[in-house]
Amino acid sequence: MDEVSATQPERAARGAEDCVIHTRALTKRYRGGQLAVDGLDLTVPAGSVFGFLGPNGSGKTTTIRMLMGLIEPTSGTARVLGHPMPRSSRAVLPHVGALIEGPALYGFLTGRDNLLRYDAADPTADPRTRGARVAAALDRVGLTAAAGKKARAYSLGMKQRLGLAAALLQPRRLLVLDEPTNGLDPQGMREIRSLVRELASDGTTVFLSSHLLDEIEQVCTHAAVMARGRLVTQGSVAELAAGARGRLVVTTPDAAEAARVLKEQAVADVVVTDDRVTGEPPERDLAEVNAALVRAGVRVRGFGVERASLEDAFVALTGEGFDVAG
Repeated sequence: MDEVSATQPERAARGAEDCVIHTRALTKRYRGGQLAVDGLDLTVPAGSVFGFLGPNGSGKTTTIRMLMGLIEPTSGTARVLGHPMPRSSRAVLPHVGALIEGPALYGFLTGRDNLLRYDAADPTADPRTRGARVAAALDRVGLTAAAGKKARAYSLGMKQRLGLAAALLQPRRLLVLDEPTNGLDPQGMREIRSLVRELASDGTTVFLSSHLLDEIEQVCTHAAVMARGRLVTQGSVAELAAGARGRLVVTTPDAAEAARVLKEQAVADVVVTDDRVTGEPPERDLAEVNAALVRAGVRVRGFGVERASLEDAFVALTGEGFDVAG
């Protein structure tokens, strides 16, 4: 049957088969009535780096815990790698690497011994090649030099890396990371982002939960935006950013006068920062706005509309700022 003649349910089913994660009306209500996740319809394409974006408390971690079979949904369905969860956890989880809410480590063991223990707990792991797997995982996350140090002496960032190494002991079809750069310095964050891109290029689908907009924009191909337990939107990162209007930017030494003129020209949300004045572009021709600045004697050194960022898209979609502090 071709795509044109296929019915909508058939197309939906076919689309679900092409996804590594597919949820339908997924809902979690805790005792006491708190609605943590409300009717989530999520579609994660195979081979994508998928950013799961939202402020802390928006339902991201609860969703991940349902996807991994750690908690039962109140209603709705979730399929991971084509199988229903949590019913198929035993079949699915050997193909999934996960780092959720920080790694569970034995502080009295070294980083290497923690990984050896993780690997020994995997019934599919060949004990004859265990040492090589552990060494490769440590090298991949930059912890070879610290492999002999006790885990309790690791910094938070090093613990994050060790947890990621544990998730990478075996080849994975899906890697689920919940706030993977928490506690990392800027260099560590860059290294983790580079590792995520490398894994994706090898064919691993990466599902990355974060409250850092910049992180999602730099590394992800697709994203979903959560707010107060509900899905606001999902799609490619480029499509999400394209859905928001960019900011009008005027560079001038006459910033105060420029701000006054822009407000007269129906430019909303005017913000002055040193010699840079920004605002929401008006509906009128921007050439007229520029001409008004010149007529008022404003020395215009730069004038244009910046490309919308994912943060612009989030604010446009939700009507609120983004809690990057957590």
